Amino acid sequence: MSRETLGTSALVAALLAVGAAAWALELRAPLRVDTSRLAQLPHQLGEWSSVDIPLDDAVESMLRADFNVQRAYQHRLGGLVWLYVGYYGTQRGGRPEHTPAECYRAHGWEILEQRTLEVEPGLRVNEYRVQLGGEQHLVHFWFRSFRRTGLLGGFDQTLDRLSGRLLQGRADGSLVRISTPFTDDELIPARSRLLSFAAELDRQLAAYWPDEEPAGGDVKPALGALGGQWRSGLTSGQGTEPAHASPEGPGGPP
Repeated sequence: MSRETLGTSALVAALLAVGAAAWALELRAPLRVDTSRLAQLPHQLGEWSSVDIPLDDAVESMLRADFNVQRAYQHRLGGLVWLYVGYYGTQRGGRPEHTPAECYRAHGWEILEQRTLEVEPGLRVNEYRVQLGGEQHLVHFWFRSFRRTGLLGGFDQTLDRLSGRLLQGRADGSLVRISTPFTDDELIPARSRLLSFAAELDRQLAAYWPDEEPAGGDVKPALGALGGQWRSGLTSGQGTEPAHASPEGPGGPP
């Protein structure tokens, strides 16, 4: 058998395998999302306490996530960290349609620098230093799934989704983004603040990750975004809204 014939046979076999896998996925029952665990994500993270910040209805509709978490965390000794988590179930593709880079630029922020950092083994993050006028924010973001964390986007995220769908039957995932304001002489402390925050947060997210089950199962309805719980949080000892909190900007829409 010639090399060309072998190559053609291998290509046909690969296409048949891909087709069979795609057909098997199509035959599986659609998955329903239970986000009740993520809705119970504690407002306390070490020495940080938080309050929910509601998403604008138009922004929430644009993001099309199964569940959004947006919070402002304050340290007992001072310091502010914004958090946004957008969770997307398998049926929504397991990832957002809009990247942080696109959204920052759309809101007028300039990305001055970007790099990749390792927080701890298994957890890598993208870092942006962004600026709008005289205000600077340091941003760390990554993607996580029910299988893995520290995904940077692109190929590793696509491979994880395909593997999860084929091996475990689910490919849900989330964008996790944290940011903090800083001045030029505070870059190193700001980075250290976000790195330690990211490590604690990621462990907490793993413990409160949503469930997915076939549509015929007994699954609790998704609770939607956390915006409606914001005011009740202010009156139940979960913290107070930062004086300069705003749903727009790096702490707002991703």
